[in-house]
Amino acid sequence: MTTVHAGVVPLRRAIGYAALGLLTIGAICAATVWAFGIPRVFTGLALGAIAGIAALTALFTRDSVILTDQAIYRRTPWARTSIDWGRVVAGRFALDEQARWSLALDLSGGDERHGELVLLCIPPVAGPVAGAYDLRKREQVNEIREMLRRKRVPVTVLPEIAGALQQHWQIAPPTAR
Repeated sequence: MTTVHAGVVPLRRAIGYAALGLLTIGAICAATVWAFGIPRVFTGLALGAIAGIAALTALFTRDSVILTDQAIYRRTPWARTSIDWGRVVAGRFALDEQARWSLALDLSGGDERHGELVLLCIPPVAGPVAGAYDLRKREQVNEIREMLRRKRVPVTVLPEIAGALQQHWQIAPPTAR
């Protein structure tokens, strides 16, 4: 069974996660100061920072979209829903509202916002792979593309996106099978 991890955390949810992280830092710092006195404020901040970072890591790691051969799973820290591949109408790689490149699936029926599921959102590619972030995103694009090809989901790619991916990341444009 092949699994591909993808997904974009919506801004509103990311702000909520950040607030939870800050609350964790504040609560642990306050508890440490309450238990041991004012001289331990920096110890409380250090302990709170460790716990806050751990909480943020857990929240952001758990929030994802997982593509498998059987279904698409959308996970949040508190729920997991599945989307049948039969609901997928098409895929598209286009510009989003912030001029970033967005790879999304168009879905029929369901309660998804705008009837789509965003799998990947990256800044426009303007040069060759320059670091770990670019390498990971290139791998994700290839993995998602391969999964969609195996599931025979038609994908529309804007010409400027296809050209930049081919030129800079050596990702060939989709071919008909």
